[in-house]
Amino acid sequence: MATAITMPKLGLTMTEGTVEEWTKNVGDKVEQGEVVARISSEKLTSDIEAPASGTLLKIMVQEGENLPIKQNMAYVGEEGEEIPEGAQPVTMPSAKAEPEEKVAAATTQGPPARKPGERIFVTPLARKVAQEKGVDYSLVTGTGGNGRITRRDVERYAANKPTEPAPSQTQTAAVPQWGAGLSGMRKAVATNMMQSVNTTAQVTLQRKVDLQALMEFRTDIKAKAGDLNDGQMSINTLITRAAILALQDTPQMNSNYADGKLTRVDSVNIGEAVGLAEGLIVPIVKNAQNMNLTVLGRELKHLADLAREGGLTPDQMTGGTFTVTNMGKEGIEYFTPIINPPEIGILGVGTMLKELTLNEDGQIGTKSTLPLSLTFDHQIIDGQQAAQFLGKIVENLQDPYKLIL
Repeated sequence: MATAITMPKLGLTMTEGTVEEWTKNVGDKVEQGEVVARISSEKLTSDIEAPASGTLLKIMVQEGENLPIKQNMAYVGEEGEEIPEGAQPVTMPSAKAEPEEKVAAATTQGPPARKPGERIFVTPLARKVAQEKGVDYSLVTGTGGNGRITRRDVERYAANKPTEPAPSQTQTAAVPQWGAGLSGMRKAVATNMMQSVNTTAQVTLQRKVDLQALMEFRTDIKAKAGDLNDGQMSINTLITRAAILALQDTPQMNSNYADGKLTRVDSVNIGEAVGLAEGLIVPIVKNAQNMNLTVLGRELKHLADLAREGGLTPDQMTGGTFTVTNMGKEGIEYFTPIINPPEIGILGVGTMLKELTLNEDGQIGTKSTLPLSLTFDHQIIDGQQAAQFLGKIVENLQDPYKLIL
């Protein structure tokens, strides 16, 4: 029986995907695991691999068309084999001819009314076509699912848009599109960051934590346990564990907010930002609340290595509920990290500092301190709640034996 190739779910908020390119044609031989297509959602682009070896029998969705998740994109099987009867995909409005009245409205009406900072849903292919045709897609009315702007919407707008008068000296210059002039991962990072700052009310709280007890804890554990090679006693792992415990105590921070909907997530899926030459990537440790320090340290190291090698899967980059980003190696103390949507918080970790202390006897000593910067979405979390959450992270680091319970 022929095997279906389905539209995957690349992220928590993904409901449909766009077929950007078919790398194989009907009738071509394919091997299991071979890339046959590339698809994209609002945030990610992913290769689609053949689930079985055989011949590409039928393509159900053409390039540039949209398809809901878990619907069939194509079929692979033995040459001449018939596909299941009634195997037609439930395509989105943008994938087939839209209702005439909807198309007419999109063609004849003026620019859609949008609130300042309102998120614009547009497929990656529509962005590309808009850039090629010099179209500001914020002026285009979308006919896709949830009002998403598709390639056809952009092409229709470009074909029907009136001739624009020459700008006067008093007219404001056009605002450049997010990521304009960039490509690849750099463009994806630019788009994601601009979307974040334009759709969230970001506030950053900063606090310094005394690490004296934590450093003594590390020394004690290493002396008793011997060689520890899984990163379980690294400062980054210990901070991440402290954040995981704080998220369990503050469930409202362990949430996603997208399209006007707040979703509380039971599992702690924590992201660790990894800097690459071409941009920033955030692999996700799923169900981190169930991991001890050894398992957590091993998983953080494994995912960071995969990120540097370009081997992360879409599932390992999506579904996060909170992110930790560490700039300590660069000597940075405090900074203002940008939230990774649809998450509502991110913890920035600075470089460890040595500070002078004066005890009750007037003797001078030193202690280790660490600057922390918490950015949160004030739409969802109030300042007092955020301060209490950051305080829990500090408490966990200053009482480090909690980290192994």
